[in-house]
Amino acid sequence: MESSEVAAAPANALNMRVEGMDCSACAIKVESALKRLPGVSNISMNYSTETLSVRLDENRTSQEVIENKIRALGYTPKALSGISSGASPLNDQERGEQPWWKTRSGAMAVSVAAAIAIAFAMSIVRPELSFWAYGAAALLGLVPVARRAAVGALSGTPFSIETLMTVAASGAIAIGAAEEAAVVLFLFAVGELLERVAAGRARAGINTLINLVPRTARIEEAGQIREVPVERLCLGEIAVVRPGDRVPSDGEVIEGQSEVDEAPVTGESVPVAKGVGDQVYAGSINANGALRLRLTHTATDNTIARIIHLVEEAQGSRAPTARFIDRFSATYTPAAMAVAALIIVGPPLFAGADWYTWIYRGLATLLIACPCALVISTPSAIASGLAAGARRGLLIKGGAALETLGKVKTIAFDKTGTLTVGKPKVTDIIAIEGTEDDVLAKAAAVERGSSHPLGVSITAAAEARGLAIPQSFGGSTAVPGKAVTARLKEGFVSVSSPRYAAEVGASAEVSARVEPLEAEGKTVVVILLSKRPIGLVALRDEPREDAASGLTCLNALGIRTVLLTGDNRRTGAAIGRALGLEVQSELLPEAKLAAINDLKKTGPVAMIGDGINDAPALATADVGVAMGSGTDVALETAEAALLKNRVLGVAELVMLSRATLANIWQNITIALGLKAVFLISTVFGVTSLWMAILADTGATVLVTANALRLLRWR
Repeated sequence: MESSEVAAAPANALNMRVEGMDCSACAIKVESALKRLPGVSNISMNYSTETLSVRLDENRTSQEVIENKIRALGYTPKALSGISSGASPLNDQERGEQPWWKTRSGAMAVSVAAAIAIAFAMSIVRPELSFWAYGAAALLGLVPVARRAAVGALSGTPFSIETLMTVAASGAIAIGAAEEAAVVLFLFAVGELLERVAAGRARAGINTLINLVPRTARIEEAGQIREVPVERLCLGEIAVVRPGDRVPSDGEVIEGQSEVDEAPVTGESVPVAKGVGDQVYAGSINANGALRLRLTHTATDNTIARIIHLVEEAQGSRAPTARFIDRFSATYTPAAMAVAALIIVGPPLFAGADWYTWIYRGLATLLIACPCALVISTPSAIASGLAAGARRGLLIKGGAALETLGKVKTIAFDKTGTLTVGKPKVTDIIAIEGTEDDVLAKAAAVERGSSHPLGVSITAAAEARGLAIPQSFGGSTAVPGKAVTARLKEGFVSVSSPRYAAEVGASAEVSARVEPLEAEGKTVVVILLSKRPIGLVALRDEPREDAASGLTCLNALGIRTVLLTGDNRRTGAAIGRALGLEVQSELLPEAKLAAINDLKKTGPVAMIGDGINDAPALATADVGVAMGSGTDVALETAEAALLKNRVLGVAELVMLSRATLANIWQNITIALGLKAVFLISTVFGVTSLWMAILADTGATVLVTANALRLLRWR
């Protein structure tokens, strides 16, 4: 009985940092090793944040065994929260990058360089001991690499970069080229160090977001102000933000007027005026007036925290090109070893060539085949692109979305809250029965509590007039795209589209009154009492200031732009004429999905919505992009979000994606091009061993530098 209870013990979550992971190949190596351990499941690796999460049954495998396995592979495990029920977020200290000389590759490069310097001095003083001195330097670098290669082979990755280096360096020592073997291992350590630096630079792009949030906040309690650490902030507390202070967490202004610089969060260059009722975001800077805020999010759930979490997840996910490169490398490496073996044995066996010469050339070929630069070519560019976007208010949730955005042929837009400001205003009230106030009050009674922009505007207009809004019984019910109905004292009242009103028997007179309003670009709703029209309410939502220029920019990029709206044809046509884009009107939610599927026949489609009621359409498109300055829905609904809340941001997303795709192909060309050149020169005996590995290290340098250019993207 006791043993069965032990066997049934639940697995727990183990979360740790794995220092030294610089690319997806590192993550694959660790994941392959852990998969072979009993009781280990749900392995989640993120090399960009150097984090590991697994489900672990300690009755079968202990945490110590996992840590020892990771160390044997050449990485440094550090538990974040031990065995627990969930992941623990990294704090600033855990995110800090080690100085390069304290890293494994940095220490190896320094020690091997020192050993080579000693060997060089000895070769001048005692030339007869030169081979042994360089051999000792080579062994200093070879032993840890060979140990990692052996552990990797036993753990499921026999054809690793360490395997190539071990075979090549061992072969060089065996044929008496100890000097070149030592230099090869030194350059290999330098290459690893450069990968580490590149990964650290990409992480630094996210660390800058972490540093936006102040360490303390000024909280008001019982009329007194006291400073508390931001980690201790609670929902509903009142924070006081002085001019020049950073906002400690997301909140709503309850007193004060000021301008707030949101550039650190959204990339918006112009300070935004804030007053009572406005939202402010963690990390933004209060400019010129004191503000009292009611906190709406804690420090672990504010806009900055969510952006960091989403971007880190995105950097950890592999883009389609990266997945292809990983699969290609898995086949490429053993194939390269086979080609090197043929170069070694072929000419001597079949043409009587000199063994030493062709062993040397085969080993050089093996070094040239190292896929380091190729492996990091895509993830380094993706990580830099995602970080560059996040720092400019362009939040992209993964490499797949980043790649797809650059390939879209058509971009479909929702209207309200996307191309328009999202705050329609009541412009006309026409009473068919009773008074205008009576019509507006009944409409507000139906829409009260609604989150739809039209409903919010109708309710606000009634409140602004000081009308007594009737009580409804049982709440409102909605027929999507058609009507919202509530039961009032007088009977069932509906706020409906003109089309729905016509379906239930509205007269031609109602249609005649609707048409001129719609021709002016206004949205008209019909108020029905027991399915009898009693009035009309017209609203107009003005286009965003940059809507026309944003669409013009997209057209200049060769992208077709289409407006998909539930509005009537006349209103849709008026918006289309004003902004210069195609329009498909009178679309119910299911018709919007059909329209997107039809557009996808000509190529990838992106859908731009406000992230509130567009979730199905955003999910149906190849890429969904949500508008919204840091709102929960905008950050969670779609694959990308525009924190600047501007239409021009859509064009910026496309341009960033295209710049990243170009960078990826440049990197692949550099990596494979240099290999091709040096492979030819090696076969003809021009390239030495140290030049071969220098070619790979040089390609790594170029690929890394090229990817880091994206961090400065404008």
